[in-house]
Amino acid sequence: MSDTFPWRTRLLSTTAPAATIWIRLYVGAVFFFEGIQKFLYPDTLGTGRFDKAGIPAPGFFGPLDGVFEIVCGALILAGLLTRVAAIPMIVNMLGALLITKLPILWGDAPLFSGKSGWWDFIHDSRTDLAQLCGSVFLLIVGAGAWSIDARLARKSALDLGIRTP
Repeated sequence: MSDTFPWRTRLLSTTAPAATIWIRLYVGAVFFFEGIQKFLYPDTLGTGRFDKAGIPAPGFFGPLDGVFEIVCGALILAGLLTRVAAIPMIVNMLGALLITKLPILWGDAPLFSGKSGWWDFIHDSRTDLAQLCGSVFLLIVGAGAWSIDARLARKSALDLGIRTP
């Protein structure tokens, strides 16, 4: 793509194959449903979990995290502003890994008492790592051919008189 494309077209464009939808569906669904659960089960998955993990202002950050996961998960599922939605989810997963999972390595994880070392860490981090990798992938390649982003990018390119594949 040429540098003459407006920022919107570059942001939405993707050359990723249609099969990218599988990554989008997985990553988006997990974020979306985990966000909803932060409100359905606040004591165990929302504010209470944030408090137990030692995160300051859990009454603020628990629901805020839930809202971000719902909104960004829905955007990723739809393939709309996928790259933009992936950025806060990357930060989210890095925070989850650093705050809740990394302490497992030295046996000092408030959410995972009795667990310590590499194998417990890697086991309890598997979903967070998958979400992180999926979000980074979507940030790099975009939403894929079967997405609202791709449709909007094609329309924008056509409006500029540029042929796209």
